[in-house]
Amino acid sequence: MPEGSSVLSLAVDAAFIMVILAASLAVLRLARGPSLPDRVVALDLITVLAVAFCALFAIAWDNDAFLDVAIALALVAFLATVALARFAERRSASREELAAAQAEKRIDDAND
Repeated sequence: MPEGSSVLSLAVDAAFIMVILAASLAVLRLARGPSLPDRVVALDLITVLAVAFCALFAIAWDNDAFLDVAIALALVAFLATVALARFAERRSASREELAAAQAEKRIDDAND
């Protein structure tokens, strides 16, 4: 960080602490669930916080290479979130189809 920027230094240090605190809470949500969508959102939040951490690192150490890492990580995180959302959607659709088939079978059994 450039010398003489005590306000910037203080802001970056505070942001590091907040990002680390948020990441620890997101890991807790990822571990506890209770459902798949909760875990997907927690994982997405962790990747967003990793991007923020890379950006803060780039500011703190005045190294632009970490911004490239942050952009690449954001793109990968977006693709992973879309893939997990599609998986969750297909999973819930297959459960609904199974429940409808079971209900239809019960109706048929009751009519016999």
